[in-house]
Amino acid sequence: MPRQEQTKTVEAQQDDDGAPIYTGEQEITTYAEERDSQWIAIEPPHSLHNRPHIQLPYLGPPSFRDSQFDVILRRQRLRPKEGGKKLTALPSRFLHLPNEFEFAGWGSLTRMTLTENDQKAGEDRLQGIRRRRVLGQFTASALAGNAVLGSVFYALPAVVAVSTVYSPISLFIATLVLFLWRPIMQELGSALPLSGAPYTYILNVSSKSFALVGAALLLLDFASTSVVSAATAASYLAGEVQLPFPEYAFAILVLLLFTIISLLGVKESARIALVVLLFHVGTMLVLIISSCVYWGKTGSKQLMDNWHSGSAHSPSSVAHEIFNGVCLGMLGLTGFECTPSYIGRIKKGQLPHVLRNLHLPAIALNSMIMVLVLAVVPLETVLHGSNVLSALAELAAGKWLRTWIVVDAAIVLCGGVLTGILSACELLEQLSLDRVLPEFFRRPLPRTGSPYVSVLSFIAFSGVLYASARANLNVISQMFSLVWLTVMSLFPLTLILLKFNRGRLPRDSSTPLAVIVIAIIVSIVVFAGNIAVNPATAGYFAAYFFGIVIVFTTSQNKIHLLRWVYWIYDQYPSLHTLKLTSTWGRRLIDLMTNLRRQPVCILVKSDEVNHLFHMILYVQKNEETSCVKMVYFNEGERGVPSELEANAKILDEAFPEITVDLIIVNAAFDPSNVITLSHHLQISTSLMFMTCPSDHLPHSVAEFGTRIISL
Repeated sequence: MPRQEQTKTVEAQQDDDGAPIYTGEQEITTYAEERDSQWIAIEPPHSLHNRPHIQLPYLGPPSFRDSQFDVILRRQRLRPKEGGKKLTALPSRFLHLPNEFEFAGWGSLTRMTLTENDQKAGEDRLQGIRRRRVLGQFTASALAGNAVLGSVFYALPAVVAVSTVYSPISLFIATLVLFLWRPIMQELGSALPLSGAPYTYILNVSSKSFALVGAALLLLDFASTSVVSAATAASYLAGEVQLPFPEYAFAILVLLLFTIISLLGVKESARIALVVLLFHVGTMLVLIISSCVYWGKTGSKQLMDNWHSGSAHSPSSVAHEIFNGVCLGMLGLTGFECTPSYIGRIKKGQLPHVLRNLHLPAIALNSMIMVLVLAVVPLETVLHGSNVLSALAELAAGKWLRTWIVVDAAIVLCGGVLTGILSACELLEQLSLDRVLPEFFRRPLPRTGSPYVSVLSFIAFSGVLYASARANLNVISQMFSLVWLTVMSLFPLTLILLKFNRGRLPRDSSTPLAVIVIAIIVSIVVFAGNIAVNPATAGYFAAYFFGIVIVFTTSQNKIHLLRWVYWIYDQYPSLHTLKLTSTWGRRLIDLMTNLRRQPVCILVKSDEVNHLFHMILYVQKNEETSCVKMVYFNEGERGVPSELEANAKILDEAFPEITVDLIIVNAAFDPSNVITLSHHLQISTSLMFMTCPSDHLPHSVAEFGTRIISL
């Protein structure tokens, strides 16, 4: 066939799209020769007939895994152009508010190098954190020691009222119980040396909701410490002299006086507390020596008379009285729980010494003084008098020692007020950093740096607590015992969660699980015993506790509550048209939008999508925000994980109500750079979340200031 006819034949056989259709191998060869002769100036290639045929085994199409199509698709994920919305087919729950409100914008990728100014600011803040640890073992012991050792003035009368002559035994057993708590508190303090404990402990090992329950108990405990100390000082003084004003007025004056002292700053307050504690210890030594001398002169007749008149008639009655005394004798240890609340200001390694300095004197003081009271003072006077130590002092040495004891009681109990104020300020500051309370709670005085808003707010709350109880010291004291026991039970519970959820966290010691379980059982038994002694205490405790929990929960879930308010507003269309209420909807939307825009930061160290998913899920459940900064610190040669960017895009789509921004920081992961990034992004380190560090990390968790949210 001529060449032109061949070409026509081939060209005539085409499909609808213009593609050639071949009916046989000859046509393929003919077409190839024609093409080669037109375009190639060298000898055309051999025909297909002359080419060797290689028989390859048929392997079938590549598998999904071999093709890596999923990796290619994930890395080439397309998104709408800038300004596009994350949409859904589901309808909005609001009548006048479309779904665009529910969903955040798309995330972005940023590669960042920290500037010198940011690094300088971060280093300054890190040094400031380190300089805050100013309290040694004695000044730190003094802050809580006034509450612990000063409780002898209100614990002894309460114990002797239910345990009579068995009071020394009850007090001794009660103080020995703290041997269970000391290793627990030491392990928690070494693993998480963060102020505001046990709230901060729970926040790092469990959910924020559970942590707020702990915060409510702590705030109630600190307020009870201050109010009971001030009211007991007023009652003690009123029992000795005729006051020109009511007892409650003196208690209020004490609260106001130590408000001023606490505004002077923590270090100065600690020094004042140390002076007060030394004065109290000296007074107790004089009382003990005088009473021992008197006992040696008069013999044990008074002790035998008290024993015969107050002893129970059956072994079961003896056990019952001792048990009741142990339950109320725990009040003699109040203040011990305040120490971890300011652990961030205690020098490294000093916490075990502080706990020892508080515990051992409490054992000796409570039991020994109770024995001396029964050896010197008639039991009838002990049972019917509130100022037991004053009566002991007067019988042992005369009127001058009684006056000294009264002065000491007033001073050391006032020191308990200071303990409550300073501990509460640490807690309120941490709650403000975690966006539970407004930012102005952290505003400091220019000269002293004291958070005056927190101080004044706490004193106002203490005043409301005192007034709501009608200035009744018995009501506050009964409630105080249950609050203290509940707070103490948080420590072993938190340690179990720490061991289970944050087992890799470095610590200096390890408490046996049996000790933790026994501490929890003791807490439950003593709590039930206090309710059995006076069931009305449960009502006071529940009322105050749930009131604070409601306030904290409302503050934590502001956006959720505002959505309910808008939904109710949306159910009445007439409110959208009335002149007075037409702007309410826009104001609520603007308020919710502004609150949601407050970002948080998660610090990631791998590209494992399941791990990243759980971190975002934690943020969704525990923080009210629509903006998450996912940060990876790229330390030079290690490089960025290959799937990190792709997985960040997937999570950005998986959580449409959250914008996930990926930030690659070209710096090492250390406290200085984390604080520098915090300064650059204007996000508090307490709102920067990370995984549990291991022993290989050479830095302390306290220096990072971040929250641990995963194993």
